Amino acid sequence: MKLQGPISHPCVDDGKKEEGIQSSEISPAPVRIVVGYALTSKKTKSFLQPKLIRLARNKGIEFVAIDLKRPLSEQGPFNIILHKLAGKEWSEVIEDYQRTHSEVTVLDPPNAIQQLRNRQSMLEVVADLKFPDNYGKVCIPKQLVISKDPTSVPDEVTKAGLRVPLVVKPLVVDGSAKSHELFLAYDQFSLSGLEAPIILQEFINHGGVLFKVFIIGESIKVVRRRSLPDLTKNELSKMSGVFHFPRVSCAAASVDCDDLDPSVSELPPHHLLEVLARELHHRLGLQLFNLDVIRENGTEDLYYVIDINYFPGYGKMPEYEHIFTDFLLNLMQNKL
Repeated sequence: MKLQGPISHPCVDDGKKEEGIQSSEISPAPVRIVVGYALTSKKTKSFLQPKLIRLARNKGIEFVAIDLKRPLSEQGPFNIILHKLAGKEWSEVIEDYQRTHSEVTVLDPPNAIQQLRNRQSMLEVVADLKFPDNYGKVCIPKQLVISKDPTSVPDEVTKAGLRVPLVVKPLVVDGSAKSHELFLAYDQFSLSGLEAPIILQEFINHGGVLFKVFIIGESIKVVRRRSLPDLTKNELSKMSGVFHFPRVSCAAASVDCDDLDPSVSELPPHHLLEVLARELHHRLGLQLFNLDVIRENGTEDLYYVIDINYFPGYGKMPEYEHIFTDFLLNLMQNKL
C-alpha cells in the first residue's frame, strides 16, 4: 500500500510498501510544525531517511527544503529552521533572518556553531568544566597548535612537553573532506612535512574503543565504536613517519559503524555524561552536537573528550527518528 500525501523530497521515496502497517496507523496528522532545512545533499540523504519522514508526518511535522537561490524571507512560513551549511554568506543570511523572525527557532545559531569550527577552542570549553569527585574525571589531551611554519614543529613539540605518538588534525573544521583528515605521527620530525594550520594532540591508549555521545536537546545516546588500537613502547620503538587516515571517522583499524558488543567495554557513567552534556549545552548554546570520548586504558574513571561535532551523523544513531521528532515537538511546546 502506498503512503498518501508524501512530502516532496528529492532523496526520499515515500512510495515504498510498509509491511505490517495498517492504513489507519499511517494516516498523516494535520501539519502543525513546519521545519525548513538547509543541508548539503549528503547530509540530507543521511539524515532525512524515509522512516524519519514518515514518523515526522504522523506526528504533524513537515520537512521543507529551503531554496538557496531565493531570499529566505520569501519562503515559509517556518516554525523551525534546521541547517548545516558552511560559509560566512550563509551565516549572514540566517542572522538577518533571525533579527526579523524572532518567532522562528533556528537550530542552531551560527555564532554558537562557530565555536566548533576551531579544534582548539572547542576543547578548551571542556577543560574549564568542573565535576564532583565521585563522578569521574573528564579531561582533554595535551595539545599544541601549529599555525604557521610546520618546519618548526620538532622544536615546538619539545618546548610544549608533548610526547609521540601524536594525533594530527586540521585546526579549522569547515565541512570539507580535508578538514576531517587525521594523521598519526610516530616521530616529531616527520611533522615538518604537514600543511599548517594543524593541531597536535597526544595519543592516549584507550583500548581501541571510542564512545560517541549523541546529544539532541536534553536527550543523550551513547554508542561504542572501534578506534585506533593501543600502542606499546616496544611497537613505538619500531615505528617512524606519519600515517594518514582519510577521515577521523575512518581511523579504526577495522571500520565498523555498528555499535560494539556491550561486553567490549563498559559505557561511561550516565550521570557523568548528563552533567557533561548539560554544561556544554549551556556553554556552547547548542542543541545538536556530539562528543567523541575515550577512557584511558587501565583506568576506570578517567575520560578524555577528543572532538566535538555540530549536527553529527544522527542517521547512524539508534532510534534517532523517535528522539529527534520528540525533540522538535518539545521545542514547540516549550515555546508556546
